[in-house]
Amino acid sequence: MDRAYRKRRRVSENQEIEDRLESLILRVGEKSTSSLESNLEGLASVLEADLSTFRAKILRILTDCAIKMPEKCTIYTTLVGLLNAKNFNFGGEFVEYMVKTFKESLKNCKWDAARYALRFLADLVNCHVISATSLLQLLDNMIDTANEDNVPQVRRDWYVFAILSTLPWVGRELYEKKEKVLEHLLIQIEVFLNKRTKKHHNALRVWAVDTPHPQEEYLDCLWSQVRKLRQDNWAEKHIPRPYLAFDSILCEALQHNLPSILPPPHHDSYQYPMPWVIYR
Repeated sequence: MDRAYRKRRRVSENQEIEDRLESLILRVGEKSTSSLESNLEGLASVLEADLSTFRAKILRILTDCAIKMPEKCTIYTTLVGLLNAKNFNFGGEFVEYMVKTFKESLKNCKWDAARYALRFLADLVNCHVISATSLLQLLDNMIDTANEDNVPQVRRDWYVFAILSTLPWVGRELYEKKEKVLEHLLIQIEVFLNKRTKKHHNALRVWAVDTPHPQEEYLDCLWSQVRKLRQDNWAEKHIPRPYLAFDSILCEALQHNLPSILPPPHHDSYQYPMPWVIYR
C-alpha cells in the first residue's frame, strides 16, 4: 500500500511539473517585470534541466506553440535556439518533430499550419539552429512543386504564396549567406508569376474601379512587397527579433541540416485555399 501511495504521489508530482512547464512556455513573451531576454534565458535553463524527464512533453508543447501562436514565432525560435546551444541533440529532435508536423500539415491540407511550420523552420536559420543551405533546398523543392503540370492552379499558387510569405523573416540572413541562391529562387518565382493566369481577378473584385483604393490580386500584392524588401536589401523594422540579443551564444551553436523534404503529390481529394483580392 505504501508503494502504491508513493507511485501515485510521484505521478501527481510529475503532472504538476508538466503543467508548470506548459504554463511557463505558453506565457513567455507576455507582460512581465523582467525583460523578455532574461525570461527566455531563465526558461531555457529550466527546460534544459528537465529535458531528461520531460523531453517528449517539451517537444510537443514547443511545436504546438509554433503552430498555434504564430504571432510569437520569433520568441519561440529564440527559445529553441538557446536550447540547441545548450543541448545539440535536443535541437536535432526538435527539428525532426517540426519537419514531421510540416509534412503532416501538407498531407492533411492544413494550409495555415503548414505555412506557420515553414515560417518557424525558416526563422530557425536566424537562430543558427538550421543551415541556410538546407532551407533553400526545401524552398527549391517547393518551387519545383509549383511548376508541376496537370495540377490545379490553386495548388501551384499556394506553394509560391508560402515561400513569399516566409521570406520577410529570413530574407536578410539568406541574402547575407547565400545571395546567389536566393536570387535564383526569386527569378524562378518571377517567371512563375509572369506565366500565371489571373482570370479570377475580375470576378473577385468588389468594385469595378480602383479609386479610391486599388484592388490587387493577392499574389501580385505580396510579390510587390517582397520586391520592395529585396530593393532595401531585406532590411525591415516590423518583425521583433529577440534572438539578436543572444547572437554571441547562438552563433557558437552547431547547426542541423533539414532532411530532404518533398511535398506530397496532388490528390483529387485535396482542397486548396482560393485566391482573394487585397485593398492597397
